[in-house]
Amino acid sequence: MTAKLLLTALLPLVADLSRDLPESERYRRLLQAMRAVLPCDAAALLRLDGEWLVPLAVDGLSLDTLGRRFKISEHPRFEILLSSPGPTRFPNNCELPDPYDGLVDGLAEHLEIHDCMGCPLFVDERPWGLLTLDALDPKRFEPIELDALQAFASLAAATVNVAQRIERLALRVADEQQKAELYRQAHPLPNKELIGQSAAHKHLLEEIALVGNSDLTVLITGETGVGKELVAQAIHAASPRADKPMISLNCAALPDTLVESELFGHVRGAFTGATSDRRGKFELANGGTLFLDEVGELSLTVQAKLLRVLQSGQLQRLGSDQEHRVDVRLIAATNRDLAEEVRSGRYRADFYHRLSVYPLNVPALRERGRDVLLLSGFFLEQNRSRMGLGSLRLSPDAQAALLHYSWPGNVRELEHLIGRSTLKALGNCKTRPRILTLTAADLDLPTPQDGPAVAEQEPLPPVIGDLRQATENYQRQLISACLERHQHNWASAARELGLDRANLGRMAKRLGLK
Repeated sequence: MTAKLLLTALLPLVADLSRDLPESERYRRLLQAMRAVLPCDAAALLRLDGEWLVPLAVDGLSLDTLGRRFKISEHPRFEILLSSPGPTRFPNNCELPDPYDGLVDGLAEHLEIHDCMGCPLFVDERPWGLLTLDALDPKRFEPIELDALQAFASLAAATVNVAQRIERLALRVADEQQKAELYRQAHPLPNKELIGQSAAHKHLLEEIALVGNSDLTVLITGETGVGKELVAQAIHAASPRADKPMISLNCAALPDTLVESELFGHVRGAFTGATSDRRGKFELANGGTLFLDEVGELSLTVQAKLLRVLQSGQLQRLGSDQEHRVDVRLIAATNRDLAEEVRSGRYRADFYHRLSVYPLNVPALRERGRDVLLLSGFFLEQNRSRMGLGSLRLSPDAQAALLHYSWPGNVRELEHLIGRSTLKALGNCKTRPRILTLTAADLDLPTPQDGPAVAEQEPLPPVIGDLRQATENYQRQLISACLERHQHNWASAARELGLDRANLGRMAKRLGLK
């Protein structure tokens, strides 16, 4: 490689350092320039996050790689690269498993990486991450000088440094305490990470950063399985209370009497079984955050008592007259339409308005486009590690099926599907494979050429009375069945039926269903 060729590739990247570019675009340009000078089949930039490596940009690898989180202790090649002061090229007969086996984009065959090299990145003289190059040709990197990779690594470190400084300056102008790094640092473990690149997901992250730095009460809404609790954790982590506890309570999991005890605590003898004094969730969360999940399930009685605590900051344990003052930031979540619950008399209007100071809706998975592949990558890596596989990947038809499906159960359904399909595909193998590929058949989802999934046609009910009566009888059965499928979530049922929420309510009332 000539110095002129290397210089030609580096100069545009040096010029980029003074330009206002999005972080992702900076990293993409870096990898593209590196692949032009150092020919390879795939390149990646990964950030060190505790004991994990998080892909920030990939070129030549499948999109789901961006959703994966690689535990360093499970990938010996990464361990070696991180422990080296400079570039490392692995022998092409190296038997250590490669994290990218089976992930090279556009290849359906089970081709494994045969030539691999990488270099650690240092920012402010501290380990920051890795730059990696991989090739299917076992002799691809033989003529390459490691100094060339070191040059790109140095420029990558400078690029990262510039990107981080620009981000810090921009955030300081808006608000010194609203730093995006605060959320990431508060969530070092990947099971607490919000993954996605779609416009809807980015908007959600902006909302979290905005409201996180306040003490406003937040009402998180969204369908079942979208990750409302993760959003609550992110809000807490982005708040000045991040170093204080976040206490959670699932309001749907307990009867009314126990909900009061869980929230406010009790004294000895307050009820049968109360053998000692006990602090409630409010006192445990003092100074921090209280997260009430499924808040739409609270009874009117508990709502009234909660409202008093939220307004006065004072509570009494069950069986006690003594007041306890608490300083708690409340975050609540529900999949119900609380405004409609208020109109129907099942929810207190004053409590609803006290909860929804800052309403925050979490988008459904079907509204997030290709985020489904990033999330799939995250769950694939979890299952690869759990089942001791060398590589776990998706076939092209599986990716298409994931993108085509409407995900009524959202992210939770995707997580369960990946786990179940991995187990099923592994069980169908006569010998344990090193690279396991999940196909659309393993996922058991309709493929795009099948067209949209069509629900099994229900038999028509017997005709009773005239046509109007028969029509109303059919509508009654159809709405009832839809409500059962959605656990009586009227907003979700309305979406499936293609009706406005208010129109469905009026129709149900006319049909005697409300």
